[in-house]
Parts: sequence; C-alpha cells; structure tokens
Amino acid sequence: MSDICQRIEDSNRRLIQADGLSAGLAFPTGCSINHCAAHYTPNAGDTTVLQYDDVCKIDYGIHVNGRIIDCAWTCAFNPKYDNLLKAVREATYTGIKESGIDVRLCDVGEAIQEVMESYEVELDGKTFQVKPIRNLNGHSIGQYRIHAGKTVPIVKGGEATKMEENEIYAIETFGSTGKGVVHDDMETSHYMKNFDVGHVPLRLLRSKQLLNVINQNFGTLAFCRRWLDRLGQSKYLIALKNLGDMGIVDPYPPLCDAKGCYTAQFEHTIMLRPTCKEIVSKGDDF
Repeated sequence: MSDICQRIEDSNRRLIQADGLSAGLAFPTGCSINHCAAHYTPNAGDTTVLQYDDVCKIDYGIHVNGRIIDCAWTCAFNPKYDNLLKAVREATYTGIKESGIDVRLCDVGEAIQEVMESYEVELDGKTFQVKPIRNLNGHSIGQYRIHAGKTVPIVKGGEATKMEENEIYAIETFGSTGKGVVHDDMETSHYMKNFDVGHVPLRLLRSKQLLNVINQNFGTLAFCRRWLDRLGQSKYLIALKNLGDMGIVDPYPPLCDAKGCYTAQFEHTIMLRPTCKEIVSKGDDF
C-alpha cells in the first residue's frame, strides 16, 4: 500500500507542479481496505499488501492557493463486490444531482440513503443490504480548510441548513455490508492543525520545532507521518502527541466498521456557481 500511495502522490505533485503552500497535495492519500472506511494511509514500516479479495478506497486531494479538490473511488478486483461499488457510486451521483443553491442538506441525505439502500450484495452465499455509514458525511470546503463547517449527510434526518451560491462541497458517500457505523481504530496516520487555534505557548523545544515544520509545509492542510519522514523529521512522535494534547494539532485515526464487513466510497467536489453546478473533480473514467 505504501508503494501505491507513493506513486499517486509523486504523480500528483508533478501534475500540480507542487510549490510549497501555493500548490500541492491537500491531504494524505487514503487507501482504506475492507472494513476500514477512511483515514488509513500506511505509516513507515507498514507492509500491508493489496489482495485480490480486498475492497480499497482511494481518496486524495490537491490544491492551488488553498482551493481544494477532493475525490475518491473504490477499487475491487473480485466481481462479487460489483453491486456494493455500484450502490455507492450511484448514491454519490444522486447526491450531486440533488445538490444546488437553496437545497436543504437533509434532503440531499435522504435521497442518497434511498438510492443506496435499494441495492443488495451477495457475498459467499449471504445477502447484505448496502447500508449508508450514517456517521460519515460530505462537507463544505473552504480555502486551506478541507471541512469548512457544513456537513452533507448520507442518511435522512440531517440539518435543514441550505446550500448557498458559490459554495464548494465534497459530495461523498460510504456504503457498508456491516453495521453502517464507524469508530476510531488502528494506528493513527492522519493529522491536521486546528484551523481556529491561536497562539499556544509551548514548553518543549522539539514541539516548537515540529510546529514550525508543520506551519511551513502544511499550514492548516492535513498531513501524515510519511510526509514528516519525507521532510527528514525523526523521533517526533512525543512532540506530535504534545501538539495534540495542547489542542494545536488534531489526530484523525482510521474509521472502521465491524471487522469482516466491506465498505466502499465514491466522492466528487462540486462548485455551486450562480448559473450552473460544476463537478470540478470529474474525469473520463469517473
């Protein structure tokens, strides 16, 4: 998995002509497998290998001057998962279709749930209804801010807040053959500086040094341990934990459903222009 992430990130840095905080990667490449739905990328020493029967979510983002594009899709080699992937893909496009200026976020979520739950998947003789993962959401995107405050639910019963002109949203849906709820699990790899944090006095010199590296290279964009390693940082885990304890940097552990189940994700970024709705992450293949 580390090779997959490295290839994706190297290609994106080249294509976006990475230039410090002016252009580059918006967050670490996610490659969550099977029951893990989000926020997994390998740390140093992780030798996980993608297998034929795995369901892998590839989730990455790039930015120019803090304007972020967030996109994800699911890869599965075994055709038995086709209906799971189809359910989540169609749910995402339903969310995009329903989105628009003055649309209530709760209405988008209800439409997504209806489509996703209309699918079933048969795995090893057992039939599973595809469930939306109800505590994962889409989200509005701001400049240098991947989660800008509004959430786009993927089940009914969400907030009646309306989408507004010129807003940017990541419309992402997650489906599962498990419980349809995720919890923190496994070793943390994703971190992000708190967007609203002010000056916090630090006593540990190593924490000050690490925060300086984070400010210079990532700002308020998400990062991972691999990226700190790439910058030549070492023996930083105590300092990183200290920054977390002080509320400066937030850890984002992998989010997992029940072990043994399978999860899928599809995501696009849309911009609500005054006269149209644009999918800015759209490509020829998805």
